[in-house]
Amino acid sequence: MEDLGRRIVGGDPEATGNLDPAELGRRYQVSHTVVREALKTLAAKGLVDARPKRGTFVRPRNEWSLLDPDVLRWRFTQRGDLDMLRDLAEVRSVVEPAGARLAAERRTEQDVAALESALRRMADTAADPVAHTEADLSFHRLLLAATHNEIMECLEVVIAAALSARDRLVHSSGERPGFAATHQAVLDAVRDGDPDAAESAMRALLDQAGRDEASL
Repeated sequence: MEDLGRRIVGGDPEATGNLDPAELGRRYQVSHTVVREALKTLAAKGLVDARPKRGTFVRPRNEWSLLDPDVLRWRFTQRGDLDMLRDLAEVRSVVEPAGARLAAERRTEQDVAALESALRRMADTAADPVAHTEADLSFHRLLLAATHNEIMECLEVVIAAALSARDRLVHSSGERPGFAATHQAVLDAVRDGDPDAAESAMRALLDQAGRDEASL
């Protein structure tokens, strides 16, 4: 139940405390079965729970699965959350330089070709914020995939969900100087198999991203 998830994460007063499944069914004009399945989905994300005698209720924020892609997306779209952008920047500063280093050490020819294709799509879609964002996300996903580390690759789900929200803000405000050059530098270092240069280039890319966010 997309709308209920957004309302809970956004702090809607009507979506806090106890929830009445029957009322939810009337509000959204759906069956009890649909409500039950929706609440199960939200429970899996840590947002709600149900207990005997207490009923169905919204769980405290510190018990939510904040790394769940839907929770991340709802948090941003509902609140325009600049704190989220800060948190994302801190996560990226830890994960992506290390990922670029590993990618430079382990990339295959197929990995490099895929990154080159993503970079070309970024250049070709500079005038289309939605397509440009998708190409940017693809580049970062492929970079983590090039580490050939299964745990590192799993982190792309979290980064991608939040990065999408961040990029839609940044790219919708117009073309950013240096954007293409920073990504090209990462690709060049990965292609050359230079871990130090790849890590340094990724840090430069993230510094540029920070300046972009600061100008919003």
